[in-house]
Amino acid sequence: MVDAATLRLSVLDQSPIPEGLTGGDALRNTIDLARLTDRLGYARYWIAEHHGIPMLASAAPEILIAEVAAATERIRVGSGGVMLPHYSPLKVAETFSILCGLHGERIDLGVGRAPGSDRETMFALQRDRRQMSPDDFPEQLAELLAYFEKDFPPDHPFARLEALPGGDQAPDVWLLGSSPQSAIWAGELGLPYSFADFINAEGAANALLYRTRFVPSVRRAQAETTVCVSAICAETDEEAERLAASQRMAITLLRRGRLIAVPTVERALEFFAEAGPLAAAAGRRAVVGSPETVRAGL
Repeated sequence: MVDAATLRLSVLDQSPIPEGLTGGDALRNTIDLARLTDRLGYARYWIAEHHGIPMLASAAPEILIAEVAAATERIRVGSGGVMLPHYSPLKVAETFSILCGLHGERIDLGVGRAPGSDRETMFALQRDRRQMSPDDFPEQLAELLAYFEKDFPPDHPFARLEALPGGDQAPDVWLLGSSPQSAIWAGELGLPYSFADFINAEGAANALLYRTRFVPSVRRAQAETTVCVSAICAETDEEAERLAASQRMAITLLRRGRLIAVPTVERALEFFAEAGPLAAAAGRRAVVGSPETVRAGL
């Protein structure tokens, strides 16, 4: 068990768009929050990738990573994550090679299999729309790693592409997931693994599966795990619960197919007062409360 003295805190930022503000405001909020967490000593600042969702402005993590890294001094900056099925592995490798060329060893590349969107938006992101893209994530991930590690066989047609534009510096590659399959892939490839606790409450079993299947590699000698937790902290439990109403309303309506900006606390409280306690319980898994409550929850 990890104790509070050794626990390292990081941020996964989705660049939420508050009601009444713009996507540009949300992106500038991301830069401000990154500067603050850098000063406070947080370990990492990761940018999510979501498409076609009015409450989130984080559609292009690679652009935000460059801005955040330029605005900070010490904190590691990366993607949480790049949704690899949307892209050519070479394009991702070149993009993150350039980020490494600019910012050295501070760059992380978290990759995921989920679309970060609904099925229609995923299709709109495709270049070739004659049919749905193949489900070939393991092959994509292997190709991506081969670019960074210069591991193509000499006679492979892509071997000459190993000379990436940012030079020899490569990002720290993480596999993101919320399923047993992602845990298995991360373990067998010897990759560090980041688990989405706010999506799936069965994280302990997945982390154990990851460690059981872990094979030491050039990427990691030992298993390493991060856990992404949705957490809202305020001076008291009551104030934290009040603030959490905004997120809970947005997620409740998202699950009903209604896409909105993040509502104000006042509008969210009115919504739940009218909808009843059943709707209030429909939010995502989260740790909400005072510093003592959140410390214990984490």
